[in-house]
Amino acid sequence: MIARVGVERRPLGIADYALAAWIAILAAVTVYGAATTEGFLTVSNMKAILTAASFVGIIAVGLTVIVLSGSLFSLALGQTAAVSAMFFLYSVRWGLGAAIILTLLLGLAIGAVQGFAVGAWGANPIIITIGAAGLLEGMAVWLSHGQSIVPPDNRTSWEHLANPVLGLPAPVYVFIAVSILLGLVMRRTRFGRQIYLLGENRVAARAAALPITLLTVGAFGIASLYTAGSGILIGATSANASLLLVGSYTYDAIAAALVGGNAVTGGRGSIARTALGAIFIATISDMLLLRGYSTGGQILVRGIIVVVVVVLTNLRERNR
Repeated sequence: MIARVGVERRPLGIADYALAAWIAILAAVTVYGAATTEGFLTVSNMKAILTAASFVGIIAVGLTVIVLSGSLFSLALGQTAAVSAMFFLYSVRWGLGAAIILTLLLGLAIGAVQGFAVGAWGANPIIITIGAAGLLEGMAVWLSHGQSIVPPDNRTSWEHLANPVLGLPAPVYVFIAVSILLGLVMRRTRFGRQIYLLGENRVAARAAALPITLLTVGAFGIASLYTAGSGILIGATSANASLLLVGSYTYDAIAAALVGGNAVTGGRGSIARTALGAIFIATISDMLLLRGYSTGGQILVRGIIVVVVVVLTNLRERNR
C-alpha cells in the first residue's frame, strides 16, 4: 500500500473565529447601511464609490508590494500623488504622452531613492518616508510658490483622461487593469516570489543570496510609480493640483492594504485583497458621508475598523 501524505492543518484558534466574526459584523453593518441610507443605492453613487476606490486603490495596490516585502509602509504616498498631479498638469503643455511618461518616471525615481535608503543602508522605512514626505512638500511649495497648478487652456490633449468610458469613469478601468497586472507579476514572476520570501523571512532571504537592496528598490519604486499614475488621474479629473490634494490618501491606502488582510510583517497577502479593501473603505466612507458624519467621524470609524482587523490578523499570524 502507498501511504498518502497529507498536509497537517492548524486547528482554528480564537483569533480565527474572532476575525471571521468581525468580518461578518462589518458585512452585516454595510448591508444594513446600504439599505437604509438614502441615495446610496443609486447608479450615480455607485460610480462615485468606484471612482473614489480607484484613486485610492491604485495607490494601495502599489503599496502592497512594500507591505509584502516586510518594509512596513510608505508615509509619503499622499505627497507623491500631489506632486505627481502638479507635475503632470504643468508638463501636459509638452504633449500628453510626454507628460504621462515624465510623471511616471518622476514617481519611480522618488520611490527608488527611498527604497535604496531602506534596502542598502538598513534605514527605518517609517523615518525615511516621513523625511521624503517633508522634502516633497517643501520642494512643491518652493517651485509652485504655494500656488495651485492648472493645465493649459487647450484641454483637447488630455481631457479624455477624465471622460467616462461606457458609462464608467476612466480611472475605474485603470484600477482594474493595473491591479490584474501587478497581481500576475507578484504571483507569476521571480521578482514577485522573491518579494514574498523577503517579507516572510529576511534572514532566509539573505542566506539565499537574494538581492535585498534591488528588491527593496523595486518595491518602493512600484509603489511610487502607481502613486504617480493615480496622481495623473487625480490631476486630470480635478484640472487643478496643489498640496491640498494630499488629503487622506496615505492613510486610506494603508487602511485598504490592512483591511484586505495583508500581514503587516510581510510575506502574506495579495493584490486582490488590497483591491477589495480599497472598495470597502470607499464604500464605508461614502455611506458615512451620506449619513452626515463629519470628516473626523469618518476617520474615527475607519480607524476602529483598521485597528481591529490588524490586531486580529496579527494574532492569527502569530498562532501559525
